[in-house]
Amino acid sequence: MPISKKQIIIGITIIIVVVGIIWLTRYSTGTKIVVKNSGMPAASKAIYPASALAGLPCEHGTERPLAVMMPSDPEARPLSAIGQADMVFEMPVTDGGVTRFMAVFQCNEPKEIGPIRSARVDYIPLVQGLNALYAHFGGEHTALSELDSGIVDNIDGLKYDGTVYHRVRTRPRPNNAYTNYQEVLAKAKDLAYRFDIPRVQYPHTEKIATGTIAPPMSYQGDYATSWIFDPINNNYKRSRGGRAELDSLTNKQVAADTVVLMYTGWSPINKDYIRVTTVGTGKVTIYRDGTVINGTWEKKSNTAPLRFYDVIRKEIPFAPGLTWVQVII
Repeated sequence: MPISKKQIIIGITIIIVVVGIIWLTRYSTGTKIVVKNSGMPAASKAIYPASALAGLPCEHGTERPLAVMMPSDPEARPLSAIGQADMVFEMPVTDGGVTRFMAVFQCNEPKEIGPIRSARVDYIPLVQGLNALYAHFGGEHTALSELDSGIVDNIDGLKYDGTVYHRVRTRPRPNNAYTNYQEVLAKAKDLAYRFDIPRVQYPHTEKIATGTIAPPMSYQGDYATSWIFDPINNNYKRSRGGRAELDSLTNKQVAADTVVLMYTGWSPINKDYIRVTTVGTGKVTIYRDGTVINGTWEKKSNTAPLRFYDVIRKEIPFAPGLTWVQVII
């Protein structure tokens, strides 16, 4: 029996509708981003908005970040989860050049983070500017006095050693205290810390490698940091003290998608501590996509976000992924 013209039209219409539904399902994401090749189980894949700090689609990208103090001492290396952070702040904490990290987590929830080290006054405004929770193990006297006053929601290892924080036998004190994301989060909820606070958003732009420039070496001796631009992955591989910086959880070299050199001043406090200026303004150099962008950093107050502007006063976008901020004095 021959097919009528009406049947042909109906058939074509059905095909168009089916194709349209498939196209909309796969490619129409509105203001959200589709997670592809995320490594998540098929049943767990979903559509998530771009995260506030990393600019990547992730389940927890709009939640309150967690800032964790970590050491730079040679005997503490390799660190656990340092390569899984969304942002890392690194700065000298002595006039001899010893540095310390503050790793900020939002997208990832590492099963182990550490070692955990003490709070420093210089980092507290950075925590405040991110509206973050603050995980640390003790701290200098002035820092603990400020934290005890309630200016920052913090989880101190001196108070929760053996519960939120645990000791490992493979590392000498004071570099043997570890925790994980879920333990800190559970204690923050137990302490009734707020989670419905405004998030701090950084602008991001699409990653397109257009150059081969890498940041210069920073710091000295065991703390000397160098970066090599990887044009294949369009990121910067990190080394420290002449050796590749590894994340002990993955045994892979740490790679940042954006490296920020933030220039500032400092003043001596005593033989053990210096005070680094993290509120105010100064010169900044940002490396992204193999290129370099010059501008200024600005932090108007302790609680204001840290911002980065180019020469025409436009905020500089980061490449999606890990942003590493090196404070240079």
